[in-house]
Amino acid sequence: MEDIKVGVVGVGHLGVHHARVYTEILGARLTGVVDIDDERVHGVAENLGVPAYTDLDKFLDETCPDAVSIVVPTVNHFEVAKKVMERGVNLLIEKPVTASTGEAEELLRIASDRNLVLQVGHIERFNSAVQQIKEMVHHPIFIQSRRVGPFSPRVSDVGVVLDLMIHDVDIILSLVHSEIADLSAMGICVRTDHEDMASAQIRFENGTIAHILVSRVTEKRMRTLEITEPERHLLVNYETQDVTLHHCVQQGGRGLVEVVEHPVFPKREPLKLELQDFVRCVREGSEPLVSLRDGKRALEVCVAMLRQIHGEKEAGKSEVI
Repeated sequence: MEDIKVGVVGVGHLGVHHARVYTEILGARLTGVVDIDDERVHGVAENLGVPAYTDLDKFLDETCPDAVSIVVPTVNHFEVAKKVMERGVNLLIEKPVTASTGEAEELLRIASDRNLVLQVGHIERFNSAVQQIKEMVHHPIFIQSRRVGPFSPRVSDVGVVLDLMIHDVDIILSLVHSEIADLSAMGICVRTDHEDMASAQIRFENGTIAHILVSRVTEKRMRTLEITEPERHLLVNYETQDVTLHHCVQQGGRGLVEVVEHPVFPKREPLKLELQDFVRCVREGSEPLVSLRDGKRALEVCVAMLRQIHGEKEAGKSEVI
């Protein structure tokens, strides 16, 4: 069985890890890396032993990849993705999938017309703890997510809603099997021209309520998800990939006693699981765990939040829920 030929477009902070992981996946062969920064792309390529390109068309012409990861700034997602897909190349595109839902719809059309795999890089779905609770969560009543930490100038083209909160929106939508009834959001700019801290609440038609807090100006770093069900409470720590389960049992004359459980399960690198899934889907022509429809849905919800935080100017003309 021949290896799937893969490439990475954009080898910045995250893209360099895409390139590295592809060299570690059985059944995949990294054919080259692309970036407009000549010095950086050659440094990454030399380290991994693959060709370097600063021209996307030249890379596509010379390496003829089966699949590509796009890890460029969000504003360039649509242009680069469209060019790659029109060459008949399968695609993994980092979140947020595009800058607008209209662009996402266009990519969805191209993927359908050309029968291509189009996966969105919501890496937290491949977090071992998130994978573990997929089968554990049945009737969530209340969900609370916190994703906060200190300021870093690395991400400057978008605010925390599209940079951080979109992860939590995607996970919550995957856990709550109901349509959204309404949502509210607010945020503030602290260090940049975009929102640096935001809070949102989503109410679903089945009665579930979700609250999300994100910040890139909080000195204490925290990445947690709490889920309340009728008879138990689950806590997920994204960073340690741990799950803690709390529930109460009746114990004789002592009344209710709290029981705390810590499920044991394998912990693996989320990015490697994500890219392995992508390569498998390309080989089999199957639907990825996080499809473009999932990415578009999360984007729609986040755009609705941005409209409440900043108004129409920041959110653009995208159609939302």
